[in-house]
Amino acid sequence: MNVIEKALHIAAKAHVNQRRKGSDIPYITHPVAVGMILMRAGYNDKLIAAGILHDTVEDTDLTLMDIEHEFGSEIADIVKGCSEPNKSLSWDQRKLHTIEYLKRAPSDIRTVACADKLHNIRSITNDYEQIGDEIWSKFNAGKDKQEWYYTHIVDSLKFQISFPLVEELEKAVHHLFKRK
Repeated sequence: MNVIEKALHIAAKAHVNQRRKGSDIPYITHPVAVGMILMRAGYNDKLIAAGILHDTVEDTDLTLMDIEHEFGSEIADIVKGCSEPNKSLSWDQRKLHTIEYLKRAPSDIRTVACADKLHNIRSITNDYEQIGDEIWSKFNAGKDKQEWYYTHIVDSLKFQISFPLVEELEKAVHHLFKRK
């Protein structure tokens, strides 16, 4: 089994009973989509596997030690960098930490985080097109805070150097939040 297949297997088991926020869509569709975004953009198998695993430590019973044992320190470090370090903090504090961290994070972490945010924005946009402003009631923070967060994420990811995925994210964020 190659590293991508192994990541798919482990992530699917870890996320087995989870659903996407406010829907009946199996959660595993999100990490798989993140991996597909990275694959289409031409990234290597380790980065794709890290993209598939990016939410396992934050949202399941898997630990960083589990990821390191199964996939090595390189993938575990990327997963760690994509995980919020302290879920007990407020939404604002967690998001501000992410914004600041991504300004200087290693490029592999910035790339996986960008693919994650890109899929999230695409999902929100799709839902917005289906149900309009009702979409914002699914979130702990409403439209204004979501706009603040994603706009600042784009700025953070572009802080060191822009790359094609962040340009795609910037367009998607603009499309969603700058509608007239």
